[in-house]
Formats: sequence, C-alpha cells, structure tokens
Amino acid sequence: MAGTAVRVYFLFFMIPAIKFGTDGWRGVIAEDFTFANARIVAHAIARYVVRGEDARKGVIVGYDHRYASDRVAAAGAEVISASGTPVWLTDKPCPTPTVSFLVRHQKAAGGMVITASHNPYRWNGIKYKASYGSSALPSIVAQIEKELAGVLEKGVPPLPPRRDLIQSLDPRAPYLEALEKLVDWKRLREAKLRFIFDPMHGAAAGLLPELLRRNGISCDEIRGTRDPRFGGVHPEPIEPHIEALRQAVRAGKYDAGFCADGDGDRIGAIDRAGAFVTPHQILALLVWHLAGTRKLPGDIAKTFSVTKLIDKLAAKFGRKLHEVPIGFKYICELMLEQNILIGGEESGGIGTSLYLPERDATVSALFLAELLAWHGKSLGELLAALHAEFGEYHYGRVDLELKPGQKEKAMEHFSDGKLNRVLDFPVVQRENLDGIKLYLGETGWVMVRASGTENVLRIYCETAEPETTRRVLEAAEETVHQL
Repeated sequence: MAGTAVRVYFLFFMIPAIKFGTDGWRGVIAEDFTFANARIVAHAIARYVVRGEDARKGVIVGYDHRYASDRVAAAGAEVISASGTPVWLTDKPCPTPTVSFLVRHQKAAGGMVITASHNPYRWNGIKYKASYGSSALPSIVAQIEKELAGVLEKGVPPLPPRRDLIQSLDPRAPYLEALEKLVDWKRLREAKLRFIFDPMHGAAAGLLPELLRRNGISCDEIRGTRDPRFGGVHPEPIEPHIEALRQAVRAGKYDAGFCADGDGDRIGAIDRAGAFVTPHQILALLVWHLAGTRKLPGDIAKTFSVTKLIDKLAAKFGRKLHEVPIGFKYICELMLEQNILIGGEESGGIGTSLYLPERDATVSALFLAELLAWHGKSLGELLAALHAEFGEYHYGRVDLELKPGQKEKAMEHFSDGKLNRVLDFPVVQRENLDGIKLYLGETGWVMVRASGTENVLRIYCETAEPETTRRVLEAAEETVHQL
C-alpha cells in the first residue's frame, strides 16, 4: 500500500497539466506554476529552438515584477543553456515588448519572458517570442507543444547548466533608443503638455517618464514601485483598476494619464477631465493620427470584437481593412506578410509597422502624446470630433461563468437562424469569424463568444447609445441564463 501511495504522489507532481497557448503558458503560483514546471516549459522551448531555429543565435530571457520571476528566469536560462544554446538574461525586470525588441535587435533565435501579463497576482507564466520579435505564429506554437508533450512524457534530462553560455543584458538602453526615433519631439516640447504614467506596479515602470523627461516633456509616475501583489488590484488597464490614475489626473490637473498592464503590452488612458478612454477609442484615435494626420502608408487591421468606428476611419482614409479572429497573433501574422500600418485588439494591444509587429503600451502612449501635441486638444475633445463626424459608438462586454455545457447551448441558440430579434431590434445579418455576431439593423451589433479554455461565455455589444448597449447586454445575458 505504501509503495502504491508513493507512486501516485510521484505521478501527480511529475506529469502536470501544462498547455502552451498563443504566447506561452500561465498557472497559479505554487499550484501549477512551480520551478519544476517552469523548467519543463523552458526545456520544451530549448528543444524547439534547437530543432526549429538557428540555436547559435541564442535566446533572450526576461522577467516581470511578479513573485520570484527573477529566480524562475535564472532557472530557465540554465535549462536553455544546458542544450548548448547561448542565453542573454536581462539584468533587471522589463516589459514583454522589450524582450520582443531585443530579440530583433540582437538577431536572436527567440525570447522567453517570465510573466502572467494582466492576470491577477496569484498567477505567473512563460511567454515565448519568435525571431521576428512578436507572438509565436500557430505553426510555431504547434511545434513547441509537440516538444512539450515529449518532455512531459520523458522529463527534463539531468544535464548541467552551461553558465559560460549565459550573459547578462541591460534591456532598457537599446529599447529606449529605438523608441526615441518614433515621434516628433520638437512638436511635443512646444506643446508644453504635462503627463502622468501608471505602470500599475508592473514591469513598464519608469520607461515612459524617462523617455519624455530626457526630451524636455513633463511626466510624473504613480504606482511605479515593484509590488508582486499589484497594490491589491488586477494589473489590467481598464476600469475599475485604473481609479488611482483617474484621481491622480484630476488632482494634478494633467493633460492626460497613460496606463500599462503588468507586462507593459496593453495600454489604457484617462482624459484630463478624468474620463476613461477605452481601448477601442485609443485604437480609433491612433488610426486617425497615423493614417489621417501623418498620412503614413499601410492598411488597417482589427480583431473581430473591435468597434465599427475603425471601419469608417479606414474607408475615409482609403485604407483596406483586415478583420481577423480574436488574438493579436492574427494581427502579427498579417503584419509579417503585408504592409499593415496599425492593428489592434479590444484589450488595448496595438502594434504598428513603424516599430514592431507587437503590442507595446509605451509606444502607444508616445503616439497618443504626439496626437495631443499635434492638435492642441484633449483626448475628450478629439473623441468628440470623431463622434461628430462618424457618429457615436458605445461598447460594452460581460463575461459569464457558466456550468459545463451552458456555453455550448448559448452558442447554439445565437447561431440559430430562427433567432430574428433581440429585444425589439431585428437581426439582419450574422457573422461567425470568431464567435457569433448579430447585426441589429441600424442600431449596432451583439456578439457571443465561448472561451476555449474556461466555462466562460463573453457577450459583446456596440450601439450608438450607452443605454441601448446596456439593454442589449442585459437581454442577451438573461437569455443565456434561461437556457
């Protein structure tokens, strides 16, 4: 009996449930995310690099502000070095997009970041960045998953680390130097604007203020210290988590406040009046600025759940619009194949051809600052100008945690062609690129999408009036609960 018990205990810990997703893998610290499991993922990445890339070019390893991220990064670097692959290990925490940039800058084979992005503090994870400096394409993910399956079956071999192959790397200096070339600093200085930045205790701390200050522009910072608990809020730059930034903007009478998530790839913003600027609005403003004001060439890309205002902007500026499934990896894939000036997703991840096919909150904040300087108006005033020309767009989303089988019933219900009304609005068209989107005449649209990994159903809606958006969301939610 004792021998059997020991055997079950051994199998439980040696064969964990690890699934490598778009950028990597995430788990709850000390439950799923352990040093042992992190070494397994690092070894799978090392095997992919050896088999699928030129391993002699090495791998960049970076880490964020989460609990023990630095120690996990060091352990992962040792595992990768044991395969004979050179490693550059960052000497301080840095945002995920910084590692993406360093991969391109160093011409490395790939990059590994210890981060759980915008997840709550209890989580950590590992992201993989491919040689082109962005999220791994589905074909690369499939190869890493194949390697991971083999490692889970056979375990990590007890090879000694090659510490002679591990070099320290300063991630900040080359990254800031590259970003400094993106905007019109003279115009920004002459505008005499005052900004405040909120990295939410995450890895983007200090970067935007340093860039702005070294170029003569005022920028203060809140929540810039390392706190693995993120001050008790989720490090996601949306309401209600950015209330501290709103209060700071109002109290300090700043022209705008910018916010980044825990690993610095998603942006949020607060207008000088204290109004939250949604990721949809930020993307619309940046499309207007880059394609309209600066008249830069290239197409526009957006994911399936993003505002229809982008469609109108693309048409106004004579740009082809590409709509892709939800996930920045699909925008990245387009940017690698075609001239995409700017592409964005609902969560605040925005990339531009002026930089990398990668999300970066600091880059987006720089372009927003330049936009304000260019027009001499606030974010709220600029949004009002967009609404005056194209109409108002009010977006909302609810996430429903459901019992097993419920989300499948919901998807079946909304996919049924016999469903011809939502409230008193007629269903005039359906699209199923990623989820089911129902167009409600001239009113707007509502969309349902099931999570692939959780018992969660997401309901999205956009109409011309906030009250209508609220009503449609409530009606769709009630329908789901009645199924």
